[in-house]
Amino acid sequence: MAAKTHRTAAHPTVLSTRALNRATLDRQLLLRRSAMSAKDAVAHLLGLQAQNTKPPYFQLYARLTDFDPGELSALMESREVVRIVTLRSTLHTHTADDALTLRPLVQAARERELKNFRRGLEGVDLDRLAAVAEELVVERPRPVKELREELLAHWPDADPLALTVAARCLLPLVQVTPRGMWGRGGQVALTTVEHWLGRPAEPVPAPDATVLRYLGAFGPASVMDFQAWAGLTRTKEVFERLRPRLLTFRDERGVELFDLPDAPRPDPGTPAPPRFLPEFDNLLLGHADRTRVISAVNKGRNGVGNQAYGSVLIDGFFDAVWRVEREGGTAILTVQPLRNLLRDERTEITEEAARMLAAMTDATDHDVRFGTFLDYGD
Repeated sequence: MAAKTHRTAAHPTVLSTRALNRATLDRQLLLRRSAMSAKDAVAHLLGLQAQNTKPPYFQLYARLTDFDPGELSALMESREVVRIVTLRSTLHTHTADDALTLRPLVQAARERELKNFRRGLEGVDLDRLAAVAEELVVERPRPVKELREELLAHWPDADPLALTVAARCLLPLVQVTPRGMWGRGGQVALTTVEHWLGRPAEPVPAPDATVLRYLGAFGPASVMDFQAWAGLTRTKEVFERLRPRLLTFRDERGVELFDLPDAPRPDPGTPAPPRFLPEFDNLLLGHADRTRVISAVNKGRNGVGNQAYGSVLIDGFFDAVWRVEREGGTAILTVQPLRNLLRDERTEITEEAARMLAAMTDATDHDVRFGTFLDYGD
């Protein structure tokens, strides 16, 4: 039974935290695995967090039936998906089409980021830097160290880090393969997305279509939620322009939420199976208010300092962390619960963990344990 969506302009329906959780999990393909292709899933999710090389593969494993890591790896090799800095100045795996449209959409935000490095860029003509860097990476993909040294030859008094950050912000640079491919290593080497794909980027698009796609993958959501996901500001007028096409709700705090009329909003009592998410997943980062997935008591508990760990969704909410270690031919997955677990929950988590180890490691033996490996210092 679907959650009620009837509302009037004066009294919009209030969606509980649990209702928001189930709606978002459904759109994130986490209530049940989807049979869609890896490429279609990357497009539906508007990209995958990709600071590290393995998380995109684990994100798709959690969402797709019979996912084979080689499918995403082949898409990278054929240049149908790419690794590029876009949303929130973070590296993402995007389809080629999205890389050519989302990057122009957030380009102004990337250029504003340079203000944080202005001291290290004193005396640097940014237009000339962009031209020099583009010439270098189009000639051939350049490792980061080599690009930095080439730029320093032009601006020896500049801060080396600031120069490479400026190149990344001014130019739509992709990390070329084999970096990011499953089972293959490779240092970071950069070229422009247009050169890598052999076609030009699109003109800066209006954000309307991206807002609608965001709601389809992350909604119902507020203006601030969208801005937190995209790393953009001042988008309220976009939502106002789209308002006649959308439904509106309120969350339990009274914040206005927008949604697509035909988007799924399952009953809050819909079962949510356990899911193992990697250390970076947009489900956990796609909203300004993350309580639909992360309770206030668990905020910030998927890591310590700069070290992040995987997150386990239990009954739809982040309630455990996980890591995998190798001892010879055995892959050992340790789950550290953040609350007392029911016997059935432990059983379901163990079964899901065993399936993941079989599918996503080459270990001959698997061991799933419950224990403590993360000290929060509280």
